[in-house]
Amino acid sequence: LLSVFLKRGEISNFQYLMHLNTLAGRSYNDLMQYPVFPWILADYDSEELDLTNPKTFRNLAKPMGAQTEDRLAQYKKRYKDWEDPNGETPAYHYGTHYSSAMIVASYLVRMEPFTQIFLRLQGGHFDLADRMFHSVREAWYSASKHNMADVKELIPEFFYLPEFLLNSNNFDLGCKQNGTKLGDVILPPWAKGDPREFIRVHREALECDFVSAHLHEWIDLIFGYKQQGPAAVEAVNVFHHLFYEGQVDIYNINDPLKETATIGFINNFGQIPKQV
Repeated sequence: LLSVFLKRGEISNFQYLMHLNTLAGRSYNDLMQYPVFPWILADYDSEELDLTNPKTFRNLAKPMGAQTEDRLAQYKKRYKDWEDPNGETPAYHYGTHYSSAMIVASYLVRMEPFTQIFLRLQGGHFDLADRMFHSVREAWYSASKHNMADVKELIPEFFYLPEFLLNSNNFDLGCKQNGTKLGDVILPPWAKGDPREFIRVHREALECDFVSAHLHEWIDLIFGYKQQGPAAVEAVNVFHHLFYEGQVDIYNINDPLKETATIGFINNFGQIPKQV
């Protein structure tokens, strides 16, 4: 029914994604299962965005780990060469997740109560400045190209909340190794230095014809049939088995240390949404 409303233009892409997240058990009330939204753009360098050019957009048919041929080849090799001498962990492409409490808190670190949540997750201090979220462009390149441990997607706030991009509380977030002091999030040129303009253009991109035509491909990966099984293998979309609901019976783990480690892993590294 939701897809019918979407095709008729009766609900927006944003509303559709929020409904899907809710159906899949994602909620603002749980940072470990926070609503997940896609990176939709691949252009963070242009002065103006061309929403009629397919090259402006991320490939929504592929997970973040498969956005470049080089990374895709490395993840495929990891899966193919995987060996577990204990036979407990099946082969996987990704040992990190696209949504977790730490990812959510790192995006929203400039706003309370997320600042305190981030500090608590980090043991009472901010992360190294070079690892903090400080530039939309750099976050995209880290998640899509440069960092094999980073396949994170976005959160809904990227499409409606300019305040999270500003360091209005003047938190001391530290300095990068090159001497740059962290403050407000650095925006792409097309945002004209204005967080409200960033949100306006980013939301316009989410609702444009190209994204409307391809959004279902991303939904298949995150919420649908390419989430697990042979379709996930073919789509290079297999995560560590502990990220999947129902893959481990915590109550039947006899080793207390292993039980604690397993619960910690699930809590800290994220969970795949329920299949819709």
